[in-house]
Amino acid sequence: MNIPPQHFTIGSLADAAGVNVETIRFYQRRGLLSEPERPLGSIRRYADADLARVRFIKAGQRLGFSLDEMAELLKLEDGSHCSAARAQAELKLRDVRIKLADLQRIEHALQGLIERCDSVRGKIRCPLIAALQAGGLDD
Repeated sequence: MNIPPQHFTIGSLADAAGVNVETIRFYQRRGLLSEPERPLGSIRRYADADLARVRFIKAGQRLGFSLDEMAELLKLEDGSHCSAARAQAELKLRDVRIKLADLQRIEHALQGLIERCDSVRGKIRCPLIAALQAGGLDD
C-alpha cells in the first residue's frame, strides 16, 4: 500500500496499525487519539504521528497496561519523565507478579484435581466436578 505520509484515511490508518476501524474510533471516544478536522466536502486524514500513537497504545497493551494506564503513559510520551514512567512500570510489574502467583496457585489446584481424577477411575463421583460443585478448590 503506497500511502503518502500525513494522508491516512481511517481505514488505512487502522490497516497500518494492525487494528480495525472501530478500535480507532474507540480510542478517539476515550480521548487517546484525536479526531482530525474534516475538510469541507472531504474525509478526515490522519498523520504519521497518529499511526505512531496507535502503535504506542497497542505496544503498551501487549505489556499488560490498561487503556487508563496508557492514557497516563501518553502524557509522558515525550520521554522526558522517565521516573514517572518507571513508577508506572513498577506498579504494572507488581500486578503481573501477583497474577503470576495466582496462576501458580490455580495450576497447583488443577494439577491436584487432575491427579485425584486419575486415582478414582471407575467411581461414579468425579473429584473435579465435586470440587467445583462445592464452590472451591483446595489450595
